[in-house]
Amino acid sequence: MSLAIIDSGGANIASVRFALNRLGMESTFTADRAVIERADRVILPGVGAAGAAMRQLRKHGLVDCIRGLTQPVLGICLGMQLLFEASDEGDVRCLGLIPGRLRRFDGAPGLRVPHMGWNHTRQTRDDPLCAGLRATPWFYFVHSYHAPVGEHTLAACRHGQAFSAMVQQGNFRGAQFHPERSAADGARVLKNFLELS
Repeated sequence: MSLAIIDSGGANIASVRFALNRLGMESTFTADRAVIERADRVILPGVGAAGAAMRQLRKHGLVDCIRGLTQPVLGICLGMQLLFEASDEGDVRCLGLIPGRLRRFDGAPGLRVPHMGWNHTRQTRDDPLCAGLRATPWFYFVHSYHAPVGEHTLAACRHGQAFSAMVQQGNFRGAQFHPERSAADGARVLKNFLELS
């Protein structure tokens, strides 16, 4: 099996690759459209701003490439957010694969933004990406913008307000948290992604 990690300008590439290595999976970090299209699995990672990531994808001619992928694709953190239509972070148009707009968390007394740290999630519907997880698994989050809860939501979390922690639309799935930094529960999500049929 081949796995491509898309070069979207993110900063968490090494930790994602190490997590995959622990599962016995080698990966290729690339902005080469042909390599991405041929891969059996594709990961869209990201740490940073939506606008910068979309500029990087456009620079390499990867927007239409990603939209046209038919193999399993997993967006991680900002990579998950890019699957949506748009983000309030700089009023950016994203990939448009999942309906909805990313909004900034509302600040409130005792509510830190960015949302940073470990949180439980609650599964909202069945999907192979969630197979074998505990009823309320722990995952590690770092983000200031959040995706709405909707038909696409696989698992939800709460940080002052409910948001999508895991999503699925067709062959595209996403995790707002960092599975590569989320111990056994995160490793299970990555393993499930690799085993998707």
